[in-house]
Amino acid sequence: MTSRRTGAPAATSLPTRQTRGCATRCRSVREEGGGAGTYQVPGRGGKEWYFPEGMVPPFPACAVWDAKMAVRWLGAASWRQSGQLRGRGRLQAPGSGRAQPCRLCSESASLQKTVSDPGVPNEEVVIPRRKTWDKLAVLQALASTVKRDPTSVHYMIHDDPFLIPRSSTEFHVFALSKQSGENAAKYIINEFPRYFEREIAEPHIPCLMPENLIPQIEEVSEAALKERIQFRKVKASVDMYDQLLQAGSAVSLKTTNSLLDLLCFYGDQEPVRDYLPDKEMTEEGIAPIEQKEGRYLRNTKGIDIYNWRENNNAERIFNLMPERNAHSYCTMIRGMVKHGAYKKAFTMYRDLLNERHRADVGTFNALLLAAPRMKENSRGRWKLTKDLLTCMARQNVQPNVLTFNNILKGLKYCGPLGKTASLQVLNEMKAVNIEPSLATFKHILDTFDAFPEGSGKIIVDILNKIESGSFVLQDPDDPVFFVTAMQVCMNLKDLELGYRVHRLLESRSGWTFLSMNLQYAYCARFFSFLCMMEQIDVVMKWYKEMVPSLLYPNYKMMHDLLQAVDAANSLEMFPQVWEDIKQFDHLGRPEILNQVLALMTRELHPQETQMMFANCAAEIKSMLEASEKIWFSHKWTTRILGDMAIVFSRAGRTQDAWNMLEMLQKQNCVPSVLVLDEVLNSIKRSNLPDQALKLVKLAADFSLPTTPKLASRVLEEFELSEEQKKILKNISDDSDSDSDSDK
Repeated sequence: MTSRRTGAPAATSLPTRQTRGCATRCRSVREEGGGAGTYQVPGRGGKEWYFPEGMVPPFPACAVWDAKMAVRWLGAASWRQSGQLRGRGRLQAPGSGRAQPCRLCSESASLQKTVSDPGVPNEEVVIPRRKTWDKLAVLQALASTVKRDPTSVHYMIHDDPFLIPRSSTEFHVFALSKQSGENAAKYIINEFPRYFEREIAEPHIPCLMPENLIPQIEEVSEAALKERIQFRKVKASVDMYDQLLQAGSAVSLKTTNSLLDLLCFYGDQEPVRDYLPDKEMTEEGIAPIEQKEGRYLRNTKGIDIYNWRENNNAERIFNLMPERNAHSYCTMIRGMVKHGAYKKAFTMYRDLLNERHRADVGTFNALLLAAPRMKENSRGRWKLTKDLLTCMARQNVQPNVLTFNNILKGLKYCGPLGKTASLQVLNEMKAVNIEPSLATFKHILDTFDAFPEGSGKIIVDILNKIESGSFVLQDPDDPVFFVTAMQVCMNLKDLELGYRVHRLLESRSGWTFLSMNLQYAYCARFFSFLCMMEQIDVVMKWYKEMVPSLLYPNYKMMHDLLQAVDAANSLEMFPQVWEDIKQFDHLGRPEILNQVLALMTRELHPQETQMMFANCAAEIKSMLEASEKIWFSHKWTTRILGDMAIVFSRAGRTQDAWNMLEMLQKQNCVPSVLVLDEVLNSIKRSNLPDQALKLVKLAADFSLPTTPKLASRVLEEFELSEEQKKILKNISDDSDSDSDSDK
């Protein structure tokens, strides 16, 4: 019997062994019916296939359906013609045009590879060590592929022409409005959490879910007190503590210390939620301690933190404690320093020493920060600081970078002594193997900046130190270093140092360290420095790079830019600056208006430039007329009206110039001699003798001493009729008589 398709010898049934594995069944084919022949796969239709001698069917007879699918895939070609691998675990039949999946047992695959190429060496597979990636590694990699677009606004602003702010003031209003909306949403979701129980975020984002701050334990117990402390319920925690004492229940020292931590951190006030109004911070009957000891502080949210109150709950609970450990004293000291009770903090520190307790490094850091406010002179401050350091060494307390930063922060108030002492502090940091942070260098620059003769060398050494290594944020004042360093470069007027600071900021991803306010302050200083020291074309290049993607220019930046354009006499750049002045809403600033008009009237320019200036003056006039009620105190001053009259006169717009003179007369403002001369020149070019007579009459009405000179010019430079000459003579005579009567 021959095969219906290939004419091969009669088919041999392929035995199926359902109790064996795939590889065992494949090997059984060679044992039971090996050799060339046609094998019949069990299944519907009795499909047959011819295999040469020594070749094992590529499919195990695991099941009838698998065998059927394998035969259907193979078609009518031989195994050698059709068994072409396409990728891992895929075969492509001739003429099929696509690869089909093939289920191969791993043991049979390795057997085939050994049979086909027995000389393949056994290579050892080396598994690389697992690398732990940061959670933001993918986002950081994606962000590194995208550069900042200098023409776009800040990412927090909606890409909508109506919502994009036009000025720095509007930008701050936008930011505050957006934050206010977020606070309102937080208020709703936290005050009514039962309406937001469904979570749709995957994976879970805890900060987007409502805060469950409702105490679950109602009975009076220490567990209930711990729960309220964990929820930062200051008043509820104090009430629960008092109830425990009234019930005669003892509160453990650990729980009492946790309550002290809560009270000292928040100054015995309820913590201010981001979404709550400020009125919930106030409390009637608060009597702060004497003003010279305490002061108002501001946290990162810009909310006032109230002074340490006399005999507050923290002090009361501390005095009621049957036993106290070092943690109790350290908590009180740090809380008193944080909220301005410096004298009380040092008194508490003496009590700690009398009880033979040891303070931790955080407590010493707080005392070092308060030391400059305890003494009136520099030597006393430095002596108290050294005494604290001696106590640290005696108690074997290891300092950290915040310890030295607090010392350097206090040395800013020590005058010339601070320079010498700050270098000693740096040497001490090196001796104890503590690397300085950016805040360390910031405080040193603050100390040396008061003495410009020494700040130049110190900032060079600091930049060399930072550029040779890397830095991480260790102190809240670290990001302020870049703003301080740029200010020092401005004071030194060293442009190269300024560029070094900016390159350092960009090369170390320093923009990510700066908050929005610090970024604005840094860019404003850097741009003002460029306007003062750099060429105008370079200034404009940086201007396009920073505005509006990094900041909105305020009137100080526009003032510096106009000065740079004026100093370089680059009036071809004035149109762009003028458009930005209008776009960023600086036309309402009298300083900017006066500077723009002064720039346009200082010198004579070609007629094309004068026409451009006249168009700008017309826009100023329209703006002032439209905002008469808003800017009444700043509008239509003598200087503005006179400069606009000069600009219109030089551009040949005589009627507009005359309108400015009429407004001067209406405002009872006396025009200058230059204004009258320029207007008369414009009238002469237009050949308007009647207008010239009106000008002389206007000068006579103001009783100006230049009236006779103007009359003589009109008589010489204009062709007047007899009647006009008579009118001019009468005006001159009246002016002379008024002058004689004044004498």
